[in-house]
Amino acid sequence: MLTCRTDIELLNAIEESVCNKLRPTEHEFKMSIRGFEEFAATKQAIDKVMNALKDDEATTIGVYGMGGVGKTTMVKYVGAQAQKSRLFNQVIMAVVSQNPDLMKIQETFAEQLVDFKLEEKTEIGRAIKLKEEIMRGTGILIILDDIWKRIDFSDIGIPSHNELQKCNSKVLLTTRRSRVCEIMESQEKIHLNILSKVDSWRLFVKEARKSIDKSSNFYVVASDVARECAGLPIALIAVARALRDAGLDRWKEAARRLKASQPPIPEDERDVFKCIKLSYDYLKSDDSKSCFLLCCLFPEDYNIPIEYLVKYGIGKGMFQDSTMLEARDTINLVVKDLKDSSLLLDGRDDRCVRMHDVIRDMGIFISSSEDGKRFLVTVGCELKNWPNIDACKGYSAISLMKNKICKLPEELVCPNLQILLLQDNASLNDIPKSFFQSQKELRVLDLSRTA
Repeated sequence: MLTCRTDIELLNAIEESVCNKLRPTEHEFKMSIRGFEEFAATKQAIDKVMNALKDDEATTIGVYGMGGVGKTTMVKYVGAQAQKSRLFNQVIMAVVSQNPDLMKIQETFAEQLVDFKLEEKTEIGRAIKLKEEIMRGTGILIILDDIWKRIDFSDIGIPSHNELQKCNSKVLLTTRRSRVCEIMESQEKIHLNILSKVDSWRLFVKEARKSIDKSSNFYVVASDVARECAGLPIALIAVARALRDAGLDRWKEAARRLKASQPPIPEDERDVFKCIKLSYDYLKSDDSKSCFLLCCLFPEDYNIPIEYLVKYGIGKGMFQDSTMLEARDTINLVVKDLKDSSLLLDGRDDRCVRMHDVIRDMGIFISSSEDGKRFLVTVGCELKNWPNIDACKGYSAISLMKNKICKLPEELVCPNLQILLLQDNASLNDIPKSFFQSQKELRVLDLSRTA
């Protein structure tokens, strides 16, 4: 009930109340998920999350599960449903990732809040302003995606447990590790499981676009391939799309390779790795493979400008007999092919692309082991000094973006180096001449500041 001393106060209060009710319409469609499908595992987790969101005592809800199981897609869907049902007035979401960039997280939230801008220059100042805005509103669902370690809500500008209760707001977080839910003091901890055999097969057949007769030899082989994807949606989709146009022999070869693959990485990542590697190997052209690996040079959840891929592709020796216009056309076709293969995602607009963090991890592993094409990627790790680089590895590209390096070495012994990315480091104006003299193959040196 509104209590106002004057007519003007009453009008202002009514206006604010109406605006709060109209706010969801502006963001509802941005949070929606095209073609989202509720499988048994996701439906079970969604029901638990929705119940937790209705619990007045729970202000922090954690969702955990393997990489590639669909946590991000699920919480986006939950956010859209919670907003549609008026459970929350607003839903805001940001990716945290392995190396959190607080300024970026704060800016992402600010962009999603109605009529709000962050003009403060420091993390602390921005955190105070963001917290004030969240507290001023009511019924905000704050989604923090892909948390790897403890992060203080106050550093971002997220209110405390008691403060969230006062403004009827909540935090929903995702992580690969159950322990992170506990460290983040989640009142509810919900596991998103892998898909059942039935749902795995349904998704696989849908993405492969094949009608498979259970009595045929093809069914036996396809079942073997689907089984090797271990119930992970990201793997099922990538492999099914890679084999869409393939004949029986190619499917048999894929089944054999998936069964034989034993990559030297943690056991819980092996299934998804071998599936992404197969999709990479089955790409239609070397340009597609090169472009895919170039995307791994950028930080997690980065909006990669397609124009950068053209520039770095030239640095890698692609498009040698092409004009700039032809190079751009080629990259656009390659990007489309990679999106169709589920190896790239849409970016913030049609000039950019993004990579799923699991696919990026696998891509970095692939690039680190390819003779003559090896990449070294160490981004956003707070490096202050130039790292020790093993010249014997023969790196063709090195990315040290988003660190705090302020000085280049006098000499860099990497005879095959073609691309060196140093965006968003400290000032690097003083570059020794000997540094360039030692790099005869270097075609791209990027020291720019990025937005």
